[in-house]
Amino acid sequence: MEFLDVGQNIWLAAASVVIALAAGFTGLTLSQDLSKQGVAQRKRSVAASAIALGGGIWSMHFVAMLGMQMPILFYYDAAMTLASALLAILIVGTALLLLHFRDRTPVTVSAAGAMVGCGILAMHYLGMAGLQLCKPVYTPLGVALSAVSAIVLCIGAFWAAYGKRNNRSILLGTLCFAFAVCAVHFIATANTQFVAVQALDEFGPVISNETLALGVIVSSFVIFGGFLWMGVTFFAPTKPATAAAAPAAVPSANPVIAAAPRPLHIPCERHGVTHMIDPVQVAFVRAEGHYTKVYTNDAQHFCAWPITEAVKRLSGAGFIRTHRSYLVNPAQVKGFERSKDQGLCRFAAGHLPPVPVSRSNLKAVRGTLGV
Repeated sequence: MEFLDVGQNIWLAAASVVIALAAGFTGLTLSQDLSKQGVAQRKRSVAASAIALGGGIWSMHFVAMLGMQMPILFYYDAAMTLASALLAILIVGTALLLLHFRDRTPVTVSAAGAMVGCGILAMHYLGMAGLQLCKPVYTPLGVALSAVSAIVLCIGAFWAAYGKRNNRSILLGTLCFAFAVCAVHFIATANTQFVAVQALDEFGPVISNETLALGVIVSSFVIFGGFLWMGVTFFAPTKPATAAAAPAAVPSANPVIAAAPRPLHIPCERHGVTHMIDPVQVAFVRAEGHYTKVYTNDAQHFCAWPITEAVKRLSGAGFIRTHRSYLVNPAQVKGFERSKDQGLCRFAAGHLPPVPVSRSNLKAVRGTLGV
């Protein structure tokens, strides 16, 4: 078996690194502050972020591959090349759904990072499988090093990006993500040899480097468009203008009306419509990741408040914390059941599930309920 001499265009290698940086920044910025968005908008933002990150992985790989120089002509299988892009976007999107629609725990963040690392690996080796007229020959050491690099570096990237979710963490996560993508590609290719083959083994139509370059240019154009879009607002102040800059309030002719507090309502979304629900109608509130579910006697509603915000706002309305994930309206409780050092609050509406009472909250709950 005679291996081919392989070189690398340094300028295209550098361009691939820049693309990875732009994709990482765009994708991680698109997924910032999603807790302030409704469900539909969060889904759109996660999809756009997945396209930016997954598309960036694909674009980085093939820009670097365009710079690969061999003494023979070689082509790409169009179907497998496209499939590698879709696979990267799908896996990254699944990881982002895990982060933004589930409890964000250390295990969740690590699992999402590991998934993205596996997505980079899958994209790389599927893309390499699409080579025509030359065949990659892998070494166990190269595969092992690229796998470990992908998973470890992506876990580090997501820990950096999802630490405090501020501008500094986004920039640090961008650097870590780009380093992970580039390290996996260059470690894998440095430990890969290539041999010439005489026959095509295409799964779909065959495309040349020139045709592939057009596709990469389009994808890179989209990524850099997103990069510029995110970049122009990245350092914009997020806090409203100070009170000193605001126009002076006009005093009300009726001081009683001016001093009257606004009634408390819970903003909830259902079927794309925001409803302002009176707390009196609520049986309990349950934490759902960084958001909450509000249960009334006739429906469940999504609320953008995290459980900490719900506690702060509803404690004045008489709600009590029964568990780290639950907030209960005592007026709706129709029964209390104690089991050793824990308990359950039951409601008159039979379809409502019982709410657990943790040991640390048992005394306070029993005192409020008078049981």
